[in-house]
Amino acid sequence: MQISLKWVNELVHIETVNLENLIEKLTLGGFEVEEISEITMDGEKRITLNISATANRSDSLSIQGISLEIAALLNKTPKVSKYSINEFHWSKKLQYLSNNFIDKNNCLEFLGINLENIDKLTSPKWLKKKLICSNIQPENNFKDFQNYILLETGYPFEFYDLGKIRKKIDNSNFKLNLRSGKINEKFLANNNVEYNLDNSILIVEANQFPISISGIISHKSVECTKNTKSLLVEGSIFNAAKIRRQSRQLGLRTARSSKYEKALQNIDLINAFYQLISLLRISNPNLICKFHTLAKPIVRNNRTLVLSFNNIKKVLGPTKESTQDLQKYISVDQITKSLKRLNFDVKYQKINQTWQVVIPSLRSDDIIREIDLIEEIGRLYGFDNFLTRLPKFKKIGEKDLSYKTRQKLTNCLLNLGLNELIQYSLVNKKTYNINEIELINPLVKDYANLRSSLLFNLLKSIKKNISQSNLELEGFEYGHVFFKNDFNEIQEIENIAGVFGEYQVKKSWVEKPKLSNWFEAKGKIEHLFKKLNLSIYWKYEELRNEENFFHPYCSAVIYLKNRQKLGNFGQIHPITARKLNLSLNLYLFEFNFKFIQNELEKNQLAFYQEYSTYPKIIKDLSFVVNKNISFNYLEKVLYLNSSHFLKEINLIDKYLGKDIPINKTSLCLQFIFQSDRTTLQTKEIENILNNIKRILSTKFDAKIRT
Repeated sequence: MQISLKWVNELVHIETVNLENLIEKLTLGGFEVEEISEITMDGEKRITLNISATANRSDSLSIQGISLEIAALLNKTPKVSKYSINEFHWSKKLQYLSNNFIDKNNCLEFLGINLENIDKLTSPKWLKKKLICSNIQPENNFKDFQNYILLETGYPFEFYDLGKIRKKIDNSNFKLNLRSGKINEKFLANNNVEYNLDNSILIVEANQFPISISGIISHKSVECTKNTKSLLVEGSIFNAAKIRRQSRQLGLRTARSSKYEKALQNIDLINAFYQLISLLRISNPNLICKFHTLAKPIVRNNRTLVLSFNNIKKVLGPTKESTQDLQKYISVDQITKSLKRLNFDVKYQKINQTWQVVIPSLRSDDIIREIDLIEEIGRLYGFDNFLTRLPKFKKIGEKDLSYKTRQKLTNCLLNLGLNELIQYSLVNKKTYNINEIELINPLVKDYANLRSSLLFNLLKSIKKNISQSNLELEGFEYGHVFFKNDFNEIQEIENIAGVFGEYQVKKSWVEKPKLSNWFEAKGKIEHLFKKLNLSIYWKYEELRNEENFFHPYCSAVIYLKNRQKLGNFGQIHPITARKLNLSLNLYLFEFNFKFIQNELEKNQLAFYQEYSTYPKIIKDLSFVVNKNISFNYLEKVLYLNSSHFLKEINLIDKYLGKDIPINKTSLCLQFIFQSDRTTLQTKEIENILNNIKRILSTKFDAKIRT
């Protein structure tokens, strides 16, 4: 925003202020001065500043707004506007006007006024000079008055030719209303471009005739020209998000819409209206003004914040007046004065050294928390007046549990030969269309959906590496996934997923390389959880609804010992492999990271015991048992009911076929026995084996094979 210091001087006295000092105050106050210019008009030099403000300070993007900020920063009293002296009777009149219903969700306030008996449109010379100083070329018509009010007050008014509206609808007593556009509705704007509308576009209409796209641009047929004799002036406050979406959808951004996008407040809208009409009356003293439409604003209670003196001292620290022996802080009186300079209503409570601060509506968007008030105090007092030294902390920080879990899990996966990968968190709807959650305003239309699994992008990464002849890639990734629960609510969790098994391996140089099989892949996962010291168990469940990533018959669900589902593991689905042109020998896993973290939190200390120096005794036992009895269940029962000398049970063979009855299977288990104190005797082992045989016979109806 380019401002003229002479114009600012009309609102706050800065003639005696040094320019460098003013620029420094503005910069430290959060308003960056990007350029200083000098313009000569009629032999007079005028200094202009090009100032940029932060996104949350839309209230300062006008001459009046920035003048109030300069007054606060320089501790000066703003001058009383000549318009505000006579404006009060307008507000009084508005109280007795009937309230027209306007869409309160998208329009916070709406005021329409008819101006008739306009004879002369020539802009005053002083007004043209101010526009030139603000880098706007005067047009000597209605546009000059619009631009002037926009610059001075920050409010974008829309002008319509009242005579054209009445002629178009053949009615002098029309009503203004807001409505949604119709699908495929055409709108010819005053920039001579025809726009296709839909029901997401908000229209201002006069008796069902659209006169403007709300907050953006007016219709071509009601545009003001040099022959216009009567005006309908619209002053409104629209929802910033609504205007932003409309503008993006239409690919149209105007000076008016850019103002609305910054979330205007309706505090001074009536005053701005009065200023506009006063300007038009300069060259049109017989101007007739009538209220047309009024949608009164919703009255909101001002926010009240509690400000603590101790918190101010902690955040801002001591001032530069401090010495080595004595630290000095900003005083209570200085804090109170700073807040009052910003027109905050302040009450100080001496007992607990706190302030009750009532935030004015003009600053309701950017003063939300106590820290915002502390920033304002530092801004006015001058951040350069505080000591710039780092605070000393006695407590040393430590890594949080999430970081420790990630570090431990990453080390285990790296040791297994996997590389950590990072993928884009958005996916393409065309290739990834199950459980997708679509973004309202995607940056790129090709990536407009949130992922519900990490696996698809991992598989695409594997495919891309193979196409680049990087065949030996096995990877894992941490990332957030999104899905809808049973109540149609969007939820977000962090997962850990991985892909491995694509390329051939060999255990020694003399062997031929071979692809890993299901048991080797399953062994990798078991080894991972053994390293993490987590107890898991496997359960076969058809994963038909898991985005078609897992093979329906070569996959399993992994549960923690507390029966909480951790995630899925399995071979790649043939359809997915064919679609991405990948090998069927890929194995995938995806686990809930939070569940792993919670389980590791319980098992922070691992149990260690002395390694036994006594020999192990290994015995094999074959038996026939029902086909539907799993090895996991057998193992669990045998450990619970057998001797403490039994250290390990391994499944070494499973046989179905000749001599084995239907619905039966032959299993061969390997039992490893060992004592920590003595060498086990043959008789002791035989007694333990006989007990195992008895358990198998009684509990599982097993037939021991000889």
